[in-house]
Amino acid sequence: MKLTILSTSDTHGYVYPTNYVKKGTQQGFGLARAATVIAQEQAAAEGPVVTIENGDFLEGSPLAYYVARVQDHRDPQALMNIYNQIHYDCGILGNHEFNYGQDYLQAAIRESDRQILCANILDHTGQPEYGKPYTILEKDGLKIGVLGLTTQAVYKWEKATNIDGLQFESAYIAAKKYVPILREQADVVIVCYHGGFERDLATGEPNDIHVGENEAYHMLQAIPGIDALVTGHQHRQIATSLFDTPTTQPGFRGQAIGKITLDLDRDADGKVTVTNYDTALVSAAEAPLDPQVLTAAKGLNNQVAHWLDQPLGHITGDMTFDDPVQARLKETPYIEFIQRVQMATMGADISATALFSNEARGFENPITMRNIMTNYVYPNGLSLLNITGADLRAALEVSARYFTIIDGEIAVNPAFIHPKHRQYNYDMYEGIDYRLNIAQPMGHRVEALTYHGQPVTDDQPLRIVLNQYRAVGGGHYSMFGANKIVAESQSAMSELIADYLQAHPVVDATTNQNFQIVNEPRN
Repeated sequence: MKLTILSTSDTHGYVYPTNYVKKGTQQGFGLARAATVIAQEQAAAEGPVVTIENGDFLEGSPLAYYVARVQDHRDPQALMNIYNQIHYDCGILGNHEFNYGQDYLQAAIRESDRQILCANILDHTGQPEYGKPYTILEKDGLKIGVLGLTTQAVYKWEKATNIDGLQFESAYIAAKKYVPILREQADVVIVCYHGGFERDLATGEPNDIHVGENEAYHMLQAIPGIDALVTGHQHRQIATSLFDTPTTQPGFRGQAIGKITLDLDRDADGKVTVTNYDTALVSAAEAPLDPQVLTAAKGLNNQVAHWLDQPLGHITGDMTFDDPVQARLKETPYIEFIQRVQMATMGADISATALFSNEARGFENPITMRNIMTNYVYPNGLSLLNITGADLRAALEVSARYFTIIDGEIAVNPAFIHPKHRQYNYDMYEGIDYRLNIAQPMGHRVEALTYHGQPVTDDQPLRIVLNQYRAVGGGHYSMFGANKIVAESQSAMSELIADYLQAHPVVDATTNQNFQIVNEPRN
């Protein structure tokens, strides 16, 4: 007998094949394409099929944001109805499922046709809070155990009000507990983990800074009895085996489907063994759009398109840029404008922000919600923090890690590209003047740091506005934290930008060039 395991992960609410940057574009991803591939694979399979949605489905696209924050009734039903067109057996929770709060997530689970599994997000009594930890599926006389796990690092990023009352246990610890239980009850054990690999798959060398964010390598290395592992979170495309266990990770936005095929043999005593396996990523890039998904999404998509294209403000000058790498090396009017909005909103005169994605190209004229949503891609609000000059310098040193010197030139540090793109962890600052000298060793790159024209001292009290992910230390910024937050916005940044433009319908594209990124070796 053959068992086929299909999975999507990190679709982030991208239903249509577009990144929304330009109206009407057709690209090689999206749930509507992935649904076609899944249906084809389900129909062609020799034997039973288990289909998994592996997390991060509730947040990410402008469409998902519209459902959660813009439509009159903040009800996820419209989005879940689209996902329900795909015949998933089980669903896993991703870290971004918590971005809109637990009430919204619980409503999404109620509207979902798939069974949600989550073994390691616990309530105050230590019991699983979201669905069952595992399930036993019976297909063609085969008992298939499926365990659901989520990266424990949610607590490192999410604002406290969104995860109040929850405990995030290590996925490894939960798997070590539940895999033996499943082995007693099931013929085949599948672990589905919204998390990835903390080590290089070929060498075993660590390649992940976040201790505990990704635990898949350790899981397979130390826990016997796992027949197949479905992963996600890192947006990587993986189809391989590790410690003789097949594993997949299907990228993001529905660009591919993970496929694991197990050849099974049942002996005279009824014991099932895996005799062979195969892994593959089935690309959705050229797949036609699934008509059922399109029908379910049509009305919502029309509403989103209208909302995205309403003009919100006009620009005197130019806030666009062509090269996102250069836009991180030299301040652009777009970044200065975002800093201006942040400082005006929270009453701070120091601000930090990132260019979150390489798809960003700044604001066109007139500024529309489409511009805002495709440049500022996360639903973060803002936090105001009391920090010291030492904290500020330490944060700048973390930002400086984004760059390195390759062949004598400033380049992006490969650690921010592999195993996962992390452009969002490089911040640019406003309200101070500074220079990052990339020729110097990490930890010693901040030079000429001044505030209001005076050198910043270590014990100097300062107030800074940050997005809420950064404010709680997300992205390895341990000098920040919830204990330093003195105020928080109640709106997402996209709403704050729209509010600012309502008060300032014409804005100037300016820069003060308050920072420099240089390569100046010392003699």
